Amino acid sequence: MQTNFRIPCIDALKAVACLFIVSHHLAFYGPMSNIAHPLIPNLIDWLYQNGRLAVQVFFVASGFLVAAKFAPDGIVLLRRPVSLIKQRFLRLAIPVWFALIVAIICAALVSRTLTHYEVPALPTIPQLLANIFLLQDLAHEEALSAGLWYVAIDFQLFTFTVLLLWACGMAAQRHAKLVILAPLLVLSVSVFALFIVNRYEAWNNTGLYFFGSYGAGILAYWASKRPAALMWLGLLVMMIIAAMLVEFRIRIVLAGSIMLLLGLASRYPSIGTRPVGPTLSYLGRISYSIFLIHYPLCLLVNAIFFAYFPQSASMNVLGMLTGVGVSVAGGGLFFKYIENGLLIRSIGTMPLARTAY
Repeated sequence: MQTNFRIPCIDALKAVACLFIVSHHLAFYGPMSNIAHPLIPNLIDWLYQNGRLAVQVFFVASGFLVAAKFAPDGIVLLRRPVSLIKQRFLRLAIPVWFALIVAIICAALVSRTLTHYEVPALPTIPQLLANIFLLQDLAHEEALSAGLWYVAIDFQLFTFTVLLLWACGMAAQRHAKLVILAPLLVLSVSVFALFIVNRYEAWNNTGLYFFGSYGAGILAYWASKRPAALMWLGLLVMMIIAAMLVEFRIRIVLAGSIMLLLGLASRYPSIGTRPVGPTLSYLGRISYSIFLIHYPLCLLVNAIFFAYFPQSASMNVLGMLTGVGVSVAGGGLFFKYIENGLLIRSIGTMPLARTAY
């Protein structure tokens, strides 16, 4: 992340959350998980049902970092929203395009071994274009790799937030009393998302469905910089509790917990600057690369273990562990040569908070 603002625990959270996402997909998409299930049924069932909740970590952290970069203390600093949105798109999408190539090749390689529904077929032109421009869910086209929905949602959230903050900043330039407009609007949209939109699954392919978590990250950063930080963070916790009283959602409980942790880490250096170790720090840095590349690599691992150990539960447990290891190794290479390679760094000359994967 190319910003001077850094909290080590964010790297740790991203690292752990990324591993949960990989494990969730290994549990969700067979056949290894189906064969291994009799040996570790509770763990596979839990990962199947709950592993995806880790995505809330990324939403809250991303909002938190956007606030730190573009609107510290609620005062908007950005001036060129279109340029920032374009740069964000390229920063997200160029690695996606490379990952799509790998996904299409790997799907073709395993198509004769795995006949499961999770192996993407050769894409049509509309499907490919929708995936390239991060519009697959809005265009009702099948994603070519697991997790691409999140990249699309992240871009929607970033675009909406940048435009909202920019408009508020322009208004504050004309009328100084409107400096409070940005926090009020972010709070209002967050409340609307938490109490209404997030309760209806029909909205889950839009950024607004997730803005409660994203906005909680923004508000947590602002609250941590206020004189009475604990009081403001407490009010945000009360907002989360109130949303839970309307309808309980474990994903929002997790988002609220991450919100509070990041707010405290930002407020108190003893929490925020505590080292997390080189392993977690590295995994946090490469988490986006792992996120993008793990699915096609896991397809290959699935195909190999299904071909050689079609009935061995213990070997397929080993296969699932191998899938995690291969995903991390592949993510490291992808980060080195693609995400952090010359092609990507060449578009990163303007300071911009990187993705919070």
